[in-house]
Amino acid sequence: MDIYWLGQACFRLKGKTATVLIDPYDPDFTGLKLPKDLGADVVLTTHDHQDHNYTEAVKGIINSPPLVFKDSGEYEVSGVIITGISSFHDNSQGSQRGSNTIFHVVLDGLNIVHLGDLGQDKLTEEQISRIPQTDILLIPVGAIFTIDSKQASDIVSQLEPKIIIPMHYKIEGLKFELDGVDKFLKEMGAEGIVAQPKLSITKDKLPEESMVVVLSKI
Repeated sequence: MDIYWLGQACFRLKGKTATVLIDPYDPDFTGLKLPKDLGADVVLTTHDHQDHNYTEAVKGIINSPPLVFKDSGEYEVSGVIITGISSFHDNSQGSQRGSNTIFHVVLDGLNIVHLGDLGQDKLTEEQISRIPQTDILLIPVGAIFTIDSKQASDIVSQLEPKIIIPMHYKIEGLKFELDGVDKFLKEMGAEGIVAQPKLSITKDKLPEESMVVVLSKI
């Protein structure tokens, strides 16, 4: 599988049987640019904010338009198994920013967990029970609208992923004020990591110990 980061919480997971796009954003709203001719078989949106739900930017590969899933539930499409898990965008039961869907995606035998704009300072036992395994964790770290670097580190400890990819942090061009990724890297003892354009990974190549991977925006 190849994993690409498109900025904010947007990722493209390119597997053998399907391509999954998560949380496409409105370029006018974010200040960031999406690649032209952005295609996917499946689109997942964790919540209905403009930096996460711009599905009209995505063209279908097999189906036109692509299949879109937004809510909690279980889905299977083109060899991809998807579980949506209800959560909150804040730490007060959604009273400030509403709900958020965590997605657990099984593609090419790999378990990928995308936390969306999680605002809870920790996951509940019920939420964790819906996530049987986490090979790769896509986690927000920029604070203000989501969990911060310390809370992200605590959730990493809860899920014990093999690979941690930070997202939803301040980068050049983004209109929002968020923390940069450096705070999270320091929290994880992973300072000095060089960003890479993509992560190419298979189940048998997962590291034995947890590691942080920083992706550069494409």
